[in-house]
Amino acid sequence: MKKTPVKAMNVDDIVPFANSAHEDLEQIRVQTGKVIFGQEQVVEQALIAVLAGGHALLVGAPGLAKTRLVETLGSVLGLDEKRIQFTPDLMPSDIVGSEVMEESSKGKRSFRFVKGPVFTRLLMADEINRASPRTQSALLQAMQEYHVTIAGERYDLPAPFHVLATQNPLEQEGTYPLPEAQLDRFLMQIDIDYPDLETERRILLETTSGKETKVKAVIAAKRLQDIQTLVRHMPVPTSVVDAILALVRTARPNTDGRPEKNIQKYIAWGPGPRASQALSLCVRARALCQGRLAPSLDDVATLATPVLQHRMALNFTARAEDITIPDLIAKLVKAVL
Repeated sequence: MKKTPVKAMNVDDIVPFANSAHEDLEQIRVQTGKVIFGQEQVVEQALIAVLAGGHALLVGAPGLAKTRLVETLGSVLGLDEKRIQFTPDLMPSDIVGSEVMEESSKGKRSFRFVKGPVFTRLLMADEINRASPRTQSALLQAMQEYHVTIAGERYDLPAPFHVLATQNPLEQEGTYPLPEAQLDRFLMQIDIDYPDLETERRILLETTSGKETKVKAVIAAKRLQDIQTLVRHMPVPTSVVDAILALVRTARPNTDGRPEKNIQKYIAWGPGPRASQALSLCVRARALCQGRLAPSLDDVATLATPVLQHRMALNFTARAEDITIPDLIAKLVKAVL
């Protein structure tokens, strides 16, 4: 089937293009599953973040294949990828690049810009909370603006450009937690849990046998951009739009005089309009991954936690009653949907 760019399609062309895209996404799942075991939900959410055109924050203990996941996604999506290990002494120039002075054979001196590792299509920012706020801001500005400015000169990043950052929930001493405004730039926060017994058994047997499984590219960068455009063209039912707005608005403290006040009383601050935008894109991407042409209320309920949890904070009352943000979102989903 000819893979036509979305820009050249009318409404009637969306259906065959969506079917073709779904076939590619199924192959991406198959290839990723060869090296990432038992993390189907994590893989799906990471893929959704990329298809929706955003960035994701991966949160999990060490040794849960976060780095391997990013490397694998880069391979199957046909994206060149780079990795930055964030440390307290990392400087902004170590990320975006810097100018160096060169002298020609005739003695003429000039500056040349040397690009940093941010100039890639898929960037892994490992343990982003270990770098200073100044260094974090350099990356987060690039994530938002999709370009960097050095000495007044603008340098555009490759397209598509995605950041999958990792954060260790342990060992918080000496770290610099991301401020709320910067967390909001991540489309999703993906929590990675420990594998179950059978999955860990498979990991043990298949990763210590001396055989290295390699994955192959399923699509290229241009094809990914076409699919990302398709996601934005997918129709969203009015019921889903209303559910997204209701959920996001009730995730704020005591707004609209809604009946969910007994839940909202635990919220210190909640998500802004960017959360509605993020959830709208993510539910479309999930629908496409599952071979559907439009999202449903189930998509909203499934993606509510990864899209909203890093955009909320609980007050002292919630902490005193041992209520967590995922617990609160689950209650809001049940009340609203």
